[in-house]
Amino acid sequence: MQDITLSAAVRQNLLTLQSTADMMSGVQNKLATGLKVNSALDNPNSFFTASGLNSRASDLGNLLDDMGQSLQTIKAADKGIQTVTDLVEAAKAKANQALQTQSQYERKTFAEQYNDLLEQIEDVAKDSSYKGKNLLAGDGNDLTTIFNEDATSKLKIEAVDYTDTSLSTGLNLSDLAEGQGGATSFTLQGGKTTITLESSTGGPSLNSSSTLSDSTLISASAGIAITAFDTTATAAAITGGTLAVPGATVQDLIDNLNGIAGVRAEFDETNGALTIYSDEDFAISTGTAGAAFGSVDATAFAQDTQVLVDSGSFAVGDTLSLTDGNDFELGSLEIDENTTVDDLENFVNDFNGVSASFDTSSGLLSIQSETDLSLTSDNADFAASSFTANTTGVAVAALSDSGFATDTDINRVVDRLNNALSNLRSQASEFGTNLSTVEIRQDYTKTMINTLQEGAGLLTLADTNEEGANLLALQTRQQLASTSLSFASQADQTVLSLF
Repeated sequence: MQDITLSAAVRQNLLTLQSTADMMSGVQNKLATGLKVNSALDNPNSFFTASGLNSRASDLGNLLDDMGQSLQTIKAADKGIQTVTDLVEAAKAKANQALQTQSQYERKTFAEQYNDLLEQIEDVAKDSSYKGKNLLAGDGNDLTTIFNEDATSKLKIEAVDYTDTSLSTGLNLSDLAEGQGGATSFTLQGGKTTITLESSTGGPSLNSSSTLSDSTLISASAGIAITAFDTTATAAAITGGTLAVPGATVQDLIDNLNGIAGVRAEFDETNGALTIYSDEDFAISTGTAGAAFGSVDATAFAQDTQVLVDSGSFAVGDTLSLTDGNDFELGSLEIDENTTVDDLENFVNDFNGVSASFDTSSGLLSIQSETDLSLTSDNADFAASSFTANTTGVAVAALSDSGFATDTDINRVVDRLNNALSNLRSQASEFGTNLSTVEIRQDYTKTMINTLQEGAGLLTLADTNEEGANLLALQTRQQLASTSLSFASQADQTVLSLF
């Protein structure tokens, strides 16, 4: 096919249209991508400079993500340390409560609650982790946060260990001894006999001021003695002292009998009845070789309903007191003529940490206590056995005391708690400073990333307003070129009209 020959005017307009189309394509590409530099061919200097800026912004973006995770780790530790502080303050409150009471049982209870709080502290410390990193769990949990691309700017946060409260490098709070109780027992036993002292002259019964020689029961010459003795032992073994009959009164006899441990004598002047109570087998006679004119067969109590005053250990008006090792009185019981073994057992059982049980087969009253305990009486004959007085009463010795047993023990714990609180507040302040540092660097990094991306954009981003105007102008030029091409073509067609 032979070449088609175009006129100069048509060819010029055609070239103009092609050039305009190329320019429009470039403008449309800029508008579509938003970039005026899409490749190194567009502008090598701007393209590579912008790539470097974007690469650094991307690296900082990755570090920004790490900073965010570091922040969460620090926040988890900060929340944990706040909770630990609250628990330590609660433990201090328990110690102060223990100081406000002298009750060993209450102090023992507070010691147990204190240990429970320490266990909660350890649990909170163990639970304060974030993505496997725990700043309250000690070794292997240090946190390093990097702030720039070459890691020359970074922050290292050393972990503390609160998962074991007893560590001297941590809280230095050890569990308290909770104490272990003990037990004791004593036998409730006794018996009584009544002797009627009648006048040898046939008059009324003797009174307390009457002389013994006036009694029909005790008729003795000078030098004969009244002697009390155990029926299974020699008279000398338990005698309360000899009493010469001539000149001695009934009151002297009563006093002599009451001076023997575990023996109580009561005299009724209205009928001359002398009642003798004893914790052990007992007899009274005139002289070491004389015949007994009164004896007591002491037996173990076999019923809960048996009254206590049937024993030489108890008398109407006696006061029994229950106290712990700190001389804290739990309570008291006043003995009357109707007080029974069951009443005594219930009295002991009324108090926390103490229990009593009575064995009717042996007359044994057993007492268990979680702390040191004493059951005492204002009667020196209380719990006398084998005619030996027991003025110290019945005692339970705990196998071990609680860590809050004494004021000194509690004050030592309070001092440690104060030190722990001081350390916690200092550590919380350090974590707070680290948290602020990371947040500040995080904000700075965000700003730096924005600056880098903005700088890259200045080099590569297209001005959409300008490019829009360019496209409009090119479209106008295209229309004009098309019109011009049409005019040029019409001029050639005019020549055809001549034929």
